[in-house]
Amino acid sequence: MTTLAPPADTRHRRTPLGGFSAGFLRLELRRMLRNRRTMIFTLLIPPVFFVIFGLQSDFRTKSFGTGNMTGYIMVSMAVYGAMLATTSGGAMVAIERAQGWSRQLRLTPLHPVAYIATKVAVAMVLGLASVGAVFIVGAFLGARLTPVAWVSCFLLAWITSLVFAAFGLFVGYLLPSENVMQLLGPLLAALSFAGGLFVPLSGWFGTVSKVLPTNGVATLARMPFGDTGTGSIALAVLNVVVWAAVFVAGSTMLFRRDTSR
Repeated sequence: MTTLAPPADTRHRRTPLGGFSAGFLRLELRRMLRNRRTMIFTLLIPPVFFVIFGLQSDFRTKSFGTGNMTGYIMVSMAVYGAMLATTSGGAMVAIERAQGWSRQLRLTPLHPVAYIATKVAVAMVLGLASVGAVFIVGAFLGARLTPVAWVSCFLLAWITSLVFAAFGLFVGYLLPSENVMQLLGPLLAALSFAGGLFVPLSGWFGTVSKVLPTNGVATLARMPFGDTGTGSIALAVLNVVVWAAVFVAGSTMLFRRDTSR
C-alpha cells in the first residue's frame, strides 16, 4: 500500500542562501525609492551641511593633511550622510513591523539572516547615493584631495557605514514605528559630536569617544586624507567590526522574537 508523505512545512524548507535573492533585493530597492521623504532627507541634508560648514572663511585655501580644510569637512559630512542614509534605510523595518509584513515573511523559507542581509544591502545603496552627492558637491565647490585620497575616502566613508545600516535595523526592531524616526536624528547628531566626527576631541572625553561607533568610522574614513587624530587604525577597525557584529546579532535576535509571536 502506498502512503502519502505529509506536506512539507515551507517555513523549514532549505533554500539557497537562506532565501536571499536578486528578485527580493530589487523589490526592496523599489520600495525604498518610492519613499520620497527618506530620499530627500538623506540626499539633500548632508550636501547642505557641507556647503554651510565647508565653505567658511579661507577653508578652500587652508591646507590640511593631503588636501584642504574644505576637503576635510567634505569627508566628515560624507560620513554623516552615509550614517543618516544607512540608518534610515535600516530603520524602515519599524514601519514593516507595524504593517505585519515581517510576520508574513516568516511564513516563507526566508532565513532571518538573509532578510537582515537584504535590508543592509538596500541601506548601503542609499548610503552610496548620499556619499556620492556630498562628494560631487565638494568637487565643484573647491574640495582638494589627492587622487588616491578621493577614491579611498569615498569608499571608506561608504563601506564603514555598514555598521549604521545594522544599527538602523536594530533600532527599528527595538522601538515602535511611531518613535523610531523621531529618535534617530537627534541620536545620530549626538553620536557624531561625541564620536569626534564634527569637532576634534581631547582629554578624557577623547579617550571615551573611541568606544563609540562614530569614532571608528570617522577615523577610518579620514585615514587616506592623512588624518586619524589620535586614533589607532587597528582600534578603529576593531571598533567597526565589533559594533557591526553586535548590531547584526541583535537585529537577528529581535527579528526572530518579533515574528515568533
